[in-house]
Amino acid sequence: MSARPPQAIDHPRLLRARLVVARAGEMDLLGWWNTKGVLGPLGRLAYPRGFPRTAPFAQARVVFAVARARARELWSPPGCATLWNLPPEVEDAFEDHWQSWADAPEVWSPVFDLLTRAKGDLLDELRAVDAITPAQAEEARELRRAVDGRAVLLPGVRAINDDTLALLAAGFFRGEKGALAIPYARLES
Repeated sequence: MSARPPQAIDHPRLLRARLVVARAGEMDLLGWWNTKGVLGPLGRLAYPRGFPRTAPFAQARVVFAVARARARELWSPPGCATLWNLPPEVEDAFEDHWQSWADAPEVWSPVFDLLTRAKGDLLDELRAVDAITPAQAEEARELRRAVDGRAVLLPGVRAINDDTLALLAAGFFRGEKGALAIPYARLES
């Protein structure tokens, strides 16, 4: 039996989802990782001095790295994926798009503008940037935290596709201020 071909991933949608979750988790909003306003108003003032053209993407790199490290520290089961720990082929393809995004700041400025006004209302903010659909927001409302409060399991065994990625982002909605819960999916082998 041959392996199924990988499904195409909407990488800009994944970027929008990661940006919203990254911003929500900062110390000045939900306090999940140790950055404070890097993707918010403070970062918007500070970063252009060193990165005049690519400041928003430099800000994103910083918060993504901190969020990834915090998520792995808290919850990283084998054979599973999180928004910050995807299979290497997905991460590589995501990275391949980075420079083209950074070269088109005007395309991304509405998303970065929204981040500076973010309140940490994850589902609303994910919907505002078209990172999740209304149906995915409803599905996220059905997800539950694990007994220990550290994780949120997506139901079933899943493939990495846009729906799974959207739920990995939306599942952060189950976290609370100061209490991060990592959404994760068991992956098909």
